[in-house]
Amino acid sequence: KGVSAKTNDFTPDGEEVTIDYHRMLQIVKDAGYRNWIGIEYEGSRLSEEEGILATKKLLEKYGNMLS
Repeated sequence: KGVSAKTNDFTPDGEEVTIDYHRMLQIVKDAGYRNWIGIEYEGSRLSEEEGILATKKLLEKYGNMLS
C-alpha cells in the first residue's frame, strides 16, 4: 500500500488549487495509513524542486494538525 500527494499549482498562501489536502489527509489517517507519502509535482509555475518543497510544506502543515 502507498499514498502519493500530487500537486499542480498553489494559491499565494500555499494551498493546492484543486485538491483539499486537509480533507485528503484526514481520509488517509482515518483509513489507518501511517507510512510515507510520495510527492509528485506536475505543475509548471514552480521549478520541480520548489514544487516538491511546497507540497512537503503543505503535507507537514496538515499532518501536524491531524496528529
